[in-house]
Amino acid sequence: MSDQNPTAPRPASHRSTAPDEDVAAAFAPARPDARRRYAVAGTGHRAGMYVDAITGDHAEVAELVAWLDPNPGRMDYYDAHAGRRLGRGGPLGLPRYGPDQLKRMVAHEDVDVVVVTSPDRTHADLVVRALDAGADVVVEKPLTTTVDGCRAITEAVERTGRDVVMTFNYRYAPRNSSLRQVIASGEIGEVTSVHFEWVLDTVHGADYFRRWHRDKDWSGGLLVHKSSHHFDLVNWWLGDVPARVYASGGLRFYGEENARSRGLGPRPARGTGAHGDPFALDLTRDERLRALYLDTEHHDGYVRDQDVFGPGITIEDNLALVVDYRRGAALTYSLNAHSPWEGYRVAVNGTAGRAELEVVERGAIAVDDEGRAVLDPSATPVAAAGQTLRPEGERLLVQRHWEAPREHPVPAGVGGHGGGDAILLQDVFRRHLRRSDDPLGRAAGYRDGLRAVVVGIAANRSMQTGEAVDVASLGLALDDEDGHDRVLAGRRGNA
Repeated sequence: MSDQNPTAPRPASHRSTAPDEDVAAAFAPARPDARRRYAVAGTGHRAGMYVDAITGDHAEVAELVAWLDPNPGRMDYYDAHAGRRLGRGGPLGLPRYGPDQLKRMVAHEDVDVVVVTSPDRTHADLVVRALDAGADVVVEKPLTTTVDGCRAITEAVERTGRDVVMTFNYRYAPRNSSLRQVIASGEIGEVTSVHFEWVLDTVHGADYFRRWHRDKDWSGGLLVHKSSHHFDLVNWWLGDVPARVYASGGLRFYGEENARSRGLGPRPARGTGAHGDPFALDLTRDERLRALYLDTEHHDGYVRDQDVFGPGITIEDNLALVVDYRRGAALTYSLNAHSPWEGYRVAVNGTAGRAELEVVERGAIAVDDEGRAVLDPSATPVAAAGQTLRPEGERLLVQRHWEAPREHPVPAGVGGHGGGDAILLQDVFRRHLRRSDDPLGRAAGYRDGLRAVVVGIAANRSMQTGEAVDVASLGLALDDEDGHDRVLAGRRGNA
C-alpha cells in the first residue's frame, strides 16, 4: 500500500499485514456484479493509496474507469502503475480528462464515485461538480479551505442527496479509537478539558514548506491542511461541536527571513541536486517522486522540492489554539513543524479522572554519510541506534481519582497513519457490506469534515484579527440533519 506522504514516519503497523480482530469490522462477501466505478481526480502522491486499494484488496468491489488531472504525465504514471498491479502487461489505457471536463467524465464513463485527491483549494469545486453530475464523492482531508467552500458543498449535498465520504484515517488508528472507548465508557467522567500537542519533525514537517502547501491560498495553512485531522479527532472523541476559537501563531523557523536572521547564507532554490543538506529533498532518490514530479514538471511548472528557507512561504510553523466546545469542555492545542522528533501527546481531563495518550512516531532523525536525512531509521541500523530515551511506540494511561494509573491496551492496526489506513479503506470501499454498525462511529461524512475544518478557518481569522471567533458567526450548518449535535453514547456515568 502506498503512503500518502513519503516523508512521514513508518510505524510498525506499516509492515503489518493483519489488524487485531477487535478493530477490523466483518464484511459480507461481495457480489461479482456489484462493483462500483471509480474515477480519480488529482493524480499526485496521495492518490496512490486509493489506486492501490482499487487495484488490490478491493478490486472485487471497485473498478478504475478514468483519470482527471491537468498534468498528463502524472496520469500516465498511474495508468501504467495500475496496469502493472492488475497484471495487464502494460498501461490500462483509461480515459483522461482535464479539470473542466468533470461533468463529461462522469456521464461518459458512467462514474459512480469520484475520489478527490487534488490540492486542497480545488476540493470544493470538484466535490460540488461531481455531486451535481450525479456521482458520490470520496474526498481527502481537508474537506475544503474556506467558508464559501464549506457552504457550497453543504448546498450541493442538500441539492443532490449524494454521499460524501471524508477519509479521516486517524479515527481508525487503534490508539485513537481506544481513547474514544475510554471516554465513551464514562471511566473518567464528564470531560472538562483536553490538551493536545502535536510535533512534526524536520523531515515530515519541513515537507509542507517545500510543496504547494507553503502557499496559504492553496492549503489554508497547517491549521486547515494538517490539523483538520487533529480537530476531527477531538470532535469525535468528545462527540461535541466546536463553538469558539482563539489562535496565535507565526512563521518562526522556516522561510527566507528566518534563515537570514540565523545567518544560514545563500541556499539552492530546490533540493534536487543539493548536497549535504538534511533539509533538502532530492527527487532523484525516490523513484515514485521522480516519476510523479521531476519528470512531469515541464507540463505545469510545479516544483515539488522547493527550499524550505526560500521566499514565498505564507503559512505558519508554530501554532497555538484554545477551542471552547458547546457542552463546556475546552481544548488547548499546539502544533510545531520543526521538532527533532515526531509524535503527539493528548491529555483528557474528566470529573472522575484523566486519560493520557502518548505516541512517538519517529524518535529522532539521523543523517547519512552524505548529510541527507534518513527517512526510515528502521531500515538503517546505525540511524536507529541510541533511541532508548525516546523509543517509538504508544501508551494509553487511564487514572481515576484516588487510584493508581493503569495502562489501557491498544490493539494492533495495519498500514500507515498509526495502523488506520487499511481499516479506513475497508469502510471506504465496503461500507455497504458491513455485517453490523461500527460502535465507534469511525466513518466520517461531510458534516464531520465541516466540523474539523471550521476550527482551522476560525483560527486563521482569529490570527488576523487578534480576537476570538465564534464559530456560529461563520454561518455554517454544523448540526446533523435533525438539527442537533451528536452526543457520544455512553459517555455519562461513573462521575
